[in-house]
Amino acid sequence: MKNIVLGLLLLVSLAFSQVINFPISKNIVNSGIKIIDIRTPAEWLQTGIIKGSKTITFFDESGKYNVPKFLKALNAYVKPGEKFALVCRTGHRSRVVAAFLGKNGYKVIDLLGGVNALARDNYKFVKYENNK
Repeated sequence: MKNIVLGLLLLVSLAFSQVINFPISKNIVNSGIKIIDIRTPAEWLQTGIIKGSKTITFFDESGKYNVPKFLKALNAYVKPGEKFALVCRTGHRSRVVAAFLGKNGYKVIDLLGGVNALARDNYKFVKYENNK
C-alpha cells in the first residue's frame, strides 16, 4: 500500500514539478550548491555524509514521514526560490521527495544515483556528527 501511495505521489508530482535530474558526481557536490541528505541517521553513521551537506531525514527507518517537520527544517536552511540538491542512498527516495517539493514550488536538483554512486566514484565522505 505504501508503495502504491508513493508511486501515485510521484506520478502526480512529476506533472507539475520544478525538478532537475542530474547525475551525482564529485564536481556537483564540490560546486557549492546546498545539498540536503534525506537519509536516516543510521545511514549517515554507516557511510558518512557529503562534506557540507545538511542532514534532514524525510522517511524514517520504517518508511514513515512527517512533512510539516521536514518542511520546517528545510525552510530554515533553504531560502524561497533558492535552488538546492537532494540526495539519498540510491536515488529512489530523493526522486519522490524532489517531485513533491517541485510540485510545491521548490527548485530542486535530484542527484541521481545517490551516495552509492558517489561511493563507487571513490568520493571521501566525512564522518556524520549529530550537530546539524
